[in-house]
Amino acid sequence: MSAGGEGAVRIREAGVADMDTLHALICALADHHGQREFVLCTPADLRRDIAGPEPRFGAVLAEVDGRAAGFASWTWLHSIWLGGRVMNIDDVFVHDGHRGRGVGEALMHAARAACRARGVPRLRWEVQPDNAAAIRFYERLGARLRTKGIFGWDA
Repeated sequence: MSAGGEGAVRIREAGVADMDTLHALICALADHHGQREFVLCTPADLRRDIAGPEPRFGAVLAEVDGRAAGFASWTWLHSIWLGGRVMNIDDVFVHDGHRGRGVGEALMHAARAACRARGVPRLRWEVQPDNAAAIRFYERLGARLRTKGIFGWDA
């Protein structure tokens, strides 16, 4: 990852004005997984949910030469065991042309910094058990895999 100049990666927290870009990145992630039909949110939904004194989610954007290269997004959970909030990383995505340049690592560190800045003691995220590359990436960052089954119901 370059520190400056052409090809430099810039990481910053997303704001209301970035929601069209974030939506396009969410769609790119869904396309990457062949799951575009599951993206139901609109840029207007994202603008509504990131705004206000208690945002429902947060995100950081990676930009290279002023163009979106990737993102990480999170929501907040409450842990009764910890007695407080936990950052739940929802998605991490880097466009193919920017992979292998440290963008994903920079996004994860930026999310961790956002977590710390808010006084939240823990981050958590999920990974598909067969996603060996992602597991290696997260382990290289020093994260621990805690295996737990995830069930769900549609209400």
